[in-house]
Amino acid sequence: MTELRIESLGQHGDGVATHGGERIFVPFALPGERIEAALEGERATLLEVVEPSPDRVEAGCPHFGRCGGCALQHVAPPAYAEFKRGLVALALEHAGIDAGIDEVIDARGIGRRRTSLHVRKSGTGYMRAKSHDVLDIATCPILVPALQQAAPRIARALQQLAGDCDVGFTATDTGIDLSVKSARKLKPMALADFARTHRLARLTFNGDPVFMVQAPAIRMGKAMVEIPPGSFLQATAAAEATLARLVREGIDSGGGAVKAVADLFCGVGPFALRLAETARVHAADSDRPGIVALTRAVNHVQGLKPITTQVRDLFRDPLAPVELMPFDAVVFDPPRAGAEAQARELARCKVKTVVAVSCDPKTFARDAAILIGGGYRLESVTPVDQFAYSPHVEVVGVFRR
Repeated sequence: MTELRIESLGQHGDGVATHGGERIFVPFALPGERIEAALEGERATLLEVVEPSPDRVEAGCPHFGRCGGCALQHVAPPAYAEFKRGLVALALEHAGIDAGIDEVIDARGIGRRRTSLHVRKSGTGYMRAKSHDVLDIATCPILVPALQQAAPRIARALQQLAGDCDVGFTATDTGIDLSVKSARKLKPMALADFARTHRLARLTFNGDPVFMVQAPAIRMGKAMVEIPPGSFLQATAAAEATLARLVREGIDSGGGAVKAVADLFCGVGPFALRLAETARVHAADSDRPGIVALTRAVNHVQGLKPITTQVRDLFRDPLAPVELMPFDAVVFDPPRAGAEAQARELARCKVKTVVAVSCDPKTFARDAAILIGGGYRLESVTPVDQFAYSPHVEVVGVFRR
């Protein structure tokens, strides 16, 4: 057992101390605390908090500390928000970007509408912290109410049918969408009976939809969008609405009429469908089912400006400057890898406003540096917290020429 003084929080939410000239990372410890810990190389296990930080609070979940799903439930709200803001500040600093950063917007809403649980003979739940063992849980308070208890209950019921498996849940406006991955070969009739018993909207087994009583759908602006199996969806409904608002505000605040917008890495259209209330939109993404879902939604809603869609791999085939010429503004929201290739093409074009949305501050900063190098000014940076109690944060940046 070793006594440590915690100096700071690392990027993964671990307390950081110095011992013997080496940095030691201690999960669930806070800056300023004096603790007793068991050293395990550069990591340590917290055994006792001798002098607690004033920023320490009681966690709201009985599984916290054992479950690997949350890292920061023990942090008071002001320090928690500052930690998330600091992730963005550090990424920009490392990229050599000097920019003001807004306060963090809390977009956790009523909870996460998506989750994945592991089903094993030993239990049903999430992986234990720093382990591949499954922690059995009966409820998860960071999920939307429709999933908090229902997800573990349904997943546990699957064990008898599907054995060890991984189960994805999405709470939609029309019911629960369930995706099961299992090595077993199961009869569609047995899966359909399971879906009926648990009142699922849809059940997908190893990528194939085998039962659907109603298409899982989410309202986005004026449209209802049927969500394809496996398509991307923001973690919370509040975050989707917040990000869409920030995108709209970033585009509209540039001055002058915005008649045409390109929505790149558009997914199923959470931005496109809202932007089309006032401007023509061209939406592109490599996710073909997502583009099909967006196109179908557009065909069933009235009162929008025209939306054109395109299946396109923007990592390998980004829109070139000549293709970007018709647009008054561009928004891009790529996966965690960022949009480096597309950012380089934007840096060569004359589009007045670019709004970048990212779930990774590091790749956001890299792409921002490319845009700034091409003549854009980073006008605003807004962190958005939808990933409750995790070391992850969303970022929205507005760039102008």
